[in-house]
Amino acid sequence: MGCGRLSPVSDNAANKYVIGVDYGTLSGRALLVRVSDGAEIATAVHEYPHAVIEDVLPASGAKLPPDWALQVPSDYVDVLKVTVPAVLKESGINPESVIGITTDFTACTILPVKADGTPLSEIAEFAKNPHAYVKLWKHHSAQSHADRITDLAHSRKEPWISRYGGKISSEWEFAKALQVLEDAPEIYNAMDKWVEAADWIIWQLCGNYVRNICTAGYKGIYQDGKYPSKEYLAALNPKFENFISEKLEHQIGQLGAVAGKLTAEAAKWTGLPEGIAVAVGNVDAHVTSAAANAVNPGQMVAIMGTSTCHVMVSEKFAEVPGMCGVVDGGIIDGALGYEAGQSGVGDIFGWFANNYAPADYTAAAEAKGVDIHNYLSDLASLQRVGAHGLVALDWQSGNRSTLVDHQLSGLIMGLTLSTKPEEIYRAIVESTAYGARKIVQTFNESGVPVKEFIAAGGLIKNKFVMQIYADVLNMPITIIKSAQGPALGSAIHAAVAAGAYKDVQSAAAAMGGVAQDRYLPIAANAAIYDQLYKHYNELYESFGHNGAMHSLRAIRDRALTSKEGK
Repeated sequence: MGCGRLSPVSDNAANKYVIGVDYGTLSGRALLVRVSDGAEIATAVHEYPHAVIEDVLPASGAKLPPDWALQVPSDYVDVLKVTVPAVLKESGINPESVIGITTDFTACTILPVKADGTPLSEIAEFAKNPHAYVKLWKHHSAQSHADRITDLAHSRKEPWISRYGGKISSEWEFAKALQVLEDAPEIYNAMDKWVEAADWIIWQLCGNYVRNICTAGYKGIYQDGKYPSKEYLAALNPKFENFISEKLEHQIGQLGAVAGKLTAEAAKWTGLPEGIAVAVGNVDAHVTSAAANAVNPGQMVAIMGTSTCHVMVSEKFAEVPGMCGVVDGGIIDGALGYEAGQSGVGDIFGWFANNYAPADYTAAAEAKGVDIHNYLSDLASLQRVGAHGLVALDWQSGNRSTLVDHQLSGLIMGLTLSTKPEEIYRAIVESTAYGARKIVQTFNESGVPVKEFIAAGGLIKNKFVMQIYADVLNMPITIIKSAQGPALGSAIHAAVAAGAYKDVQSAAAAMGGVAQDRYLPIAANAAIYDQLYKHYNELYESFGHNGAMHSLRAIRDRALTSKEGK
């Protein structure tokens, strides 16, 4: 680790700047960065006006089925129009000194578009059809389609299925596309391209559609230069046979490469010089490795926010059960990149705090001038490890790794009439740490050792949470230096595309890094968590396979969609 430069910066880096734009679940953030040393000069945030559409489609007022999560693509363009001018104004720099820009995005977040990039949701005849909108990463209603994709791959012994830990997720490109084909064929037939939002927003900036290797590999089953065969797709559904050639296949761009030059229109939106470099898009998690300068084998970066994504570079190929993929060049060019993840972390904390914190707790938090999360964390931190007598499963948003099943749900065991809200909150935090331990354990057992655990994302601000993770993992946790890891990572890739550095590794060494302070495991706590983890693992293996949660969800879905009774 460390921040020393591997190579001197080029003349193009002297007194120059780049901008990274990070697209999260609820907002987008622009970060202005000095190329020579990664100094963060200014930042601005824009909340998506439509946020996440999960209940009712605004254009029609129609209620959405369970497990849907949509977004409006114009919100993404608004981020550019608001945040980039804001950072230029705040910094006071001459816009002519900005030499590059790029973005990162949640994934798989995907949308149907026409040949010129126009989203179908912006065409009047499709505006009331929910399938015309962006399907956010946490759109999980395509689980049955994902199951069919996985089962058929195994029955046909498709070689690519092992690259994804044996399972294809409902979050990914193929499951969501198959859902559109079978549930809304009019949308499927009308779309010319099925495009990752990570690539669509770059398209808006430079006028070129380039499909980035990261989303293509991890979310689009692109391995060894090819996609699944037409024969396989036809076996899924005859009308899906030409999905790749007609809707998906496109030029693949490597990370840190130039996608194009900033168009005149995008220059007007942003206030940046027309013609500057626009780098190939990337995923918010994977781009953060560069921001942490964690581009060596064994360095696992956990980007901890509403969900957590675990990424790591390796020189060795291995089949890790339930991983989200292993992709050549998926994090840095010339190395294998591994991904795993948890589909709910901060979302789970928010679910409990927003719905189950008593009114007197909320009032007390307001009186102390802290948010409810910090208030619950402070109360929970006063209790000894194990004193609550609880263990929970972190599946309120399903399981991304290692079970890859978004029909699973949360569970809390050990509740009594004396259980307090802060104890449940602590158990939920611990459950997500157990989920991270399960992922680390699976990588270690599969021959891809995790030697260092580096945390990034919004949750690193909570010391209570980070100490629990250190104790549960029984590993030191290093914290990324930047509070804006994905945006900084994007800026680093923009610097490479602009020619300031020869490669991402050199740019990461000069512009990224970690903080000196670390969270160290407390031996006594780690010993108790070993005992609690055994119970977590027993519940994990039992409820991950016994079908009870699937049955409950099916009963729920029938009740929610039935037109009979009340």
